Amino acid sequence: MHGLLWDLHADHHKKDHSGFLERNDSFFLIFAVPSIGLFVAGSLQGLNAPWTWLGLGILTYGIAYFLVHEVFIHQRIKWFKRTNNTYLMAIRKAHKVYHKHLGKEDGECFGMLLVPFKYYLEARKAAASAKT
Repeated sequence: MHGLLWDLHADHHKKDHSGFLERNDSFFLIFAVPSIGLFVAGSLQGLNAPWTWLGLGILTYGIAYFLVHEVFIHQRIKWFKRTNNTYLMAIRKAHKVYHKHLGKEDGECFGMLLVPFKYYLEARKAAASAKT
């Protein structure tokens, strides 16, 4: 996303969005099409074909990305607004730091489900100060 496909991902780093959809949302198709193709190829060879499992892996990643990134982090669908969970707060903090960089270069790795440990420590500290 920060390489060859930056043109599709760049609007995700802009502060203001003029609508519900972004060009970045086209990654849905970039992942869905191969997943569907692998499911079709697997169905032609039987349920235990490796293609079926590869398609399932891509589908699982897509579902996790949608729920964690779009719903939980960016709140594009207002399902999970508040949390005091250290792990979930660390995910949000790491992604916020990732978005401090508006350009293609110098971005920080935020992980998606496995964030750097320093964000856990910051989230734990924030949760503790919120209790007092």
